[in-house]
Amino acid sequence: MSVIKEDIIYQLYPDACVIYADGSSFTAKDKDGNSISLDQSAIDAEFAKKEYINKREEAYPKLKDQLDMQYWDKKNGTTTWVDAIAKVKSDNPKP
Repeated sequence: MSVIKEDIIYQLYPDACVIYADGSSFTAKDKDGNSISLDQSAIDAEFAKKEYINKREEAYPKLKDQLDMQYWDKKNGTTTWVDAIAKVKSDNPKP
């Protein structure tokens, strides 16, 4: 699932009724047409957080595959599951 900055703006600024995008910058207005001051760094931070979560969720093996890895690791004394999870975490570090 991709993250849309407009969704983040609506989440961070619940009074926003309309959002205008101009390239990578945004402006927002409330129900009365008044401009809402947007904190671009807060928007970017929330976007980075959600992007990293999505990337990790997509990269993790399916749960049934993880359970199978855990079974065989226990049976064989291997670390396949731990290695797979560690790789996802290192490939998609927290922002």
